Amino acid sequence: MPLDTTKKQELINSHQTHGTDTGSVEVQVAMLSERISQLSGHLQKNIHDFSSRQGLLKMIGRRKRLLGYLRGVSQERYSNLIAKLGIRG
Repeated sequence: MPLDTTKKQELINSHQTHGTDTGSVEVQVAMLSERISQLSGHLQKNIHDFSSRQGLLKMIGRRKRLLGYLRGVSQERYSNLIAKLGIRG
């Protein structure tokens, strides 16, 4: 279930740090969060889809590692991203 092009571009535009930014931590976490929410909805309907559940857990772990990195680099950027995405609390 990849993100469609328009949704991906919206996420990039709303989270980029400069004009040509497509791969910063903020953008990566935003894309992962969107995919996680889509996959969570899928798994609520399809309880026995264990391969998708494994992929979801890998995405959650990747997002957690990226957020830990961002927290170490800049507490302010970390706090802004968490508030913007509405995760962790």
